[in-house]
Order: sequence, then structure tokens, then C-alpha cells
Amino acid sequence: MKKLLLSTAVALTLASTAQAASHGDKIKLGVLLGFTGAIESTVAEMGPAADMAIAEVNAAGGILNGVMVEGVRGDTTCTDSAAATAAAERLITSDLVSGIVGGDCSGVTTAVLTNVAMPNGMVMISPSATSPALSTVEDNGLFFRTAPSDARQGAVMSDVLMDRKIKTVALTYTNNDYGKGLADAFQKSYEAAGGKVTASISHEDGKADYSAEVGALASAGGDVLVVAGYLDQGGKGIIQGSLDTGAFDTFVLPDGMVGDKLGEAIGADLDGSFGQAPGTDSAGAATFEKMSKGFDGTAPFTKETYDAAALIMLAMQAAGSSDAKDYKSKIMGVANAPGVKIQPGELGKAIKILSEGGEIDYVGGSNVELIGAGESAGNYREVEVKGTKMTTVRYR
Repeated sequence: MKKLLLSTAVALTLASTAQAASHGDKIKLGVLLGFTGAIESTVAEMGPAADMAIAEVNAAGGILNGVMVEGVRGDTTCTDSAAATAAAERLITSDLVSGIVGGDCSGVTTAVLTNVAMPNGMVMISPSATSPALSTVEDNGLFFRTAPSDARQGAVMSDVLMDRKIKTVALTYTNNDYGKGLADAFQKSYEAAGGKVTASISHEDGKADYSAEVGALASAGGDVLVVAGYLDQGGKGIIQGSLDTGAFDTFVLPDGMVGDKLGEAIGADLDGSFGQAPGTDSAGAATFEKMSKGFDGTAPFTKETYDAAALIMLAMQAAGSSDAKDYKSKIMGVANAPGVKIQPGELGKAIKILSEGGEIDYVGGSNVELIGAGESAGNYREVEVKGTKMTTVRYR
């Protein structure tokens, strides 16, 4: 702990120096996501979304009177807090970033915020860390998120099941902050609505065999199996084990399980499964999807990632500074009314308005509205697997 405190104190000095000097060179923006690990197929689409926002700002002439922005990547792995904090330390002390888009998964995001971002006074905007615990964590005004809390997702998932008249479910969740937080929020909402959770069993990622977990879930029974896990990890293993043994044939898929890679891995047996992930049918979402080149703009959390990067850069412009202590107080202002509404593709317009002393209301691709301590109010896309592809049922 002493070594960590010492390293972060040194980091703070270095970061402050970097931020002061950045206007003469480039402003660096960290993109701290799980490029390897439990959600790497999802992050493969998210990373380019941040790059697109940065490229759009640079094409418009940069921020703060023509300073260009450079994205620098760090890998959280999604599940390894030590690796994530080391990557964050590198971004701040070596790469000298002035803000961080990330983290992604809730546990590593909490670790980075507590152990690295707060001691260094570094702003983080996460596009996908959804644990309800992050709503109340001490953050010194440094942490924001463009994805809604799982307190909201739990209620939406309950509504999806009740609308389908499914009254009993078995539930498994990945054994971390994300999985436990979502499982608790869902069970509370579902049982309050009259549903029954026959069993709630955690699973560990990285196992080769999930027969014990599947057996326990099968013994408890239920019309469907809710899998609050990761599509590249234990969640996929639970589904495959359930199908192999005939334990369950229909699965409810929260946001960590939503992605066409799951259908590609499981095959047509996934047909008929359903779930939800953050999403909106707003005009900004449609514009973002048309803008997306080289990546799937309909994939989960891509719009939220673009918006997270955009908000950091626009807050810097509003503050006239790339120092987090100056621009952190501007994030809520640029994200919410009053002001000129800003859609994807209009970052240059937003920079001009701010440089002239005007106000903006950033809407972006995910229909941004920050509430409370700085998190998304939340919109969701209900999905259903047709064959092997995730299709949209409706928006909630």
C-alpha cells in the first residue's frame, strides 16, 4: 500500500506537468478497456468508437485553439484488477494522459478509480461499468458513466420476462461486482413483480467445465435460465453446458452476454433466447450507426464509448483547460440542458459554440442525460436471437 501511495503521488506530479505542457503538443486521452479477456469481442467494437470521436475532433481543428488529441490504449482485461490498475498507472505516469475513457467492467473500474484515478485527480468516464455500487462510491467528482446502472437494468429485465409471461427462472451470475450487483437488482425487481427465482448461483470465469453449476441450476428448475455473465467467458460456458445436457434451452441475456459473437460460438441452438443491453432508437443513434466505419456501430456500448470520449474533450473545451481539476466540473454542464443540442458528427460545431462562450446540450449517440452523481438515466434495447443473430424487439 505504501508503494502504491508513493507511486500515485509521483504520478500526480507528473500528470500535472503533462497537462500544463499538453497545449504546446498534443492532449492525450486514455482509452482503458478490456482489449483482451472476458469481453474482448465487445471491446473490439468499442475501441474504434472512441477513436472515431477523437478523429472527428481533430478533423475539426482540435480543441483549445487547435491542439490535437491523441488516443492511447490500455488493457483492463475486464477481470484482472492488478492488470487494470497497472495499465492505468502507465497511462497517467508514462503516457501522460489528461483523461480516461474507461474502465469497462465494474470490478476493474472500481479498482482503477479508487487506487489510481482518485490519487492522481484523473477524470474517468466509463461507457460500460454498470454496477449499482458505482453510484455511491467516493470519487471526488472524477467519475462519470454513459451507461446506466444495473439497478435500472434489473428492473428492465424483470419487465421483459413479465411481458413474456415467464414466472419462474433460474439465475447464474459471474462472481464479481458486475454479476452480483445485476443479479441482486434483477431478483429484487422480479420477485416484487410476482416472479420466482428458483436458484441464484454464482460461477467463476475461466473454467473448462461448468457441469456442477449447470446441474445445480437444473435441479432447481425454471422456465428459462438467466445468465448474468460474459459472452467470451463463463456465461458462454454455462449456456453450452446447459444445451449439452438438456438442462435449459432458452436463456435470458443481460448486456454482458449481448453480441453476435455468442451466436457464432453457440450456433442455432441459441435461437429464441432474448435479453437487453443499453440502446436507444434516437436520431443520434441512427446518425452514429451511419457514421461508423470499420466497426459495428450497432454493437453494445459503442455509442456510449463515442459519447464518453466526446464528453471529456468537450468539457476540456468548456473549461479552457485539459487539467482534470479544471474540466471535471464542466462535464455535467456540457452533457445536459440548457444549450444547443449536439448529435454525433457535430463535435466541431460544439467546439465552436463553446469557444465563443455558448452552451451545449450534448445528446450524442446514446441520448446522453447525466443524472445524480454523473451517470446515464438509461435507455435499453430489447433483443431476441433469430438463428444466430441478435435482432431488435423494441426499445425501453
